[in-house]
Amino acid sequence: MSAPLKDITILDLTHVLAGPYCSMILSDLGARVIKVERPGTGDDTRAFPPFKHGSSAYFATINHGKKSIALDLKSPEDRRLFERLLDQADVLLENYRPGVMQRLGYGWDDLHARYPRLIYGAVSGFGHTGPDAQQPAYDMVVQARGGVMSITGEKNREPVRVGASIGDIVAGMFLGHGILSALLDVQKTGLGRFVDVAMLDSQLALLEHAIAMTSVTGKPPLPSGARHPSITPFETFHASDGLFVIAAGNNALFARLCDALQLPIAADPRFATNPARCENARLLKRLIEAVTLDHPKIHWIDLLGKAGVPTGPIQTVDQVLRDPQLLARNMVVDILNKDGQPETLSAGNPIKMSGLPDPDVRRPAPQLDGNRAEILAWLEEVAPLSHL
Repeated sequence: MSAPLKDITILDLTHVLAGPYCSMILSDLGARVIKVERPGTGDDTRAFPPFKHGSSAYFATINHGKKSIALDLKSPEDRRLFERLLDQADVLLENYRPGVMQRLGYGWDDLHARYPRLIYGAVSGFGHTGPDAQQPAYDMVVQARGGVMSITGEKNREPVRVGASIGDIVAGMFLGHGILSALLDVQKTGLGRFVDVAMLDSQLALLEHAIAMTSVTGKPPLPSGARHPSITPFETFHASDGLFVIAAGNNALFARLCDALQLPIAADPRFATNPARCENARLLKRLIEAVTLDHPKIHWIDLLGKAGVPTGPIQTVDQVLRDPQLLARNMVVDILNKDGQPETLSAGNPIKMSGLPDPDVRRPAPQLDGNRAEILAWLEEVAPLSHL
């Protein structure tokens, strides 16, 4: 088997999360990722807890399998080495503020003129155009400004940030989509593309129902807790020992739910259609919970699952890491340390593709500048200095 990106080389100048998340996806698809880091300190996440044996597990989960070289792009010697790497690269990734790479002489226009096939991927808070292009941003800033926080949380409570760093992660995913599209295009045209992804843009792209509701009604949706604002029943329900979820997204599923719970309300005009159920969501929740409070969660999850009604437990992360479905899909993998021993856990690759290797371990995260000798040897093999 071979990975689809096995012949692709990526120079990754990104740090923290959005850019490294993109290069992690591409690495899992087989690309050679050379992580270009600041001398001395490297990627900021090397200093992020939790730590194990003195190394950041956070850093390892995003950067496993990559190669590290430390370069000062203001140093003439390091610039010469960097340009040798550019000669061999298919993709450059960066997440500096717009203008930083131009001042270094490595902006899109400069590089496109010298390396016309090179794909240039940039991820930033607000993108490379617009009045706020130079403003700094972190995940929470774009979750807030992008509208996600305004619909997250409980009704009549303060807005809350989504627990996962979706401001960074979604931008990294969109950047990955852009890079893959540009790799396909360069095969046809011979020319690289500039891929400009903004974290703020990426948050807006998540608001599918919220934009539709605001556009049609003129009123922005408010937080609705765990309940979907446009589908009912689609939320948490109490059993005798706590909460579980039911998601009956159409009339047929609602009828199955009613049969399983022995609730004779499927044809009731108040509940017969999804709009009617949304209008009477609180009453419907009380009727359902009058039944579900009689037995524990597992009873209802088993019963509704057999009836074909989407349902499930609300799992903590330690429970998720033991979930048999996720384990069967190889979605919990070990990251090895430099001695080849399991060091920490990571999410596996959710892209399951025929012919794509899907090992249950991941290569170690690189030590800062730890692959310099290997990278220099590779450069000498593919482009000896004597031939330059």
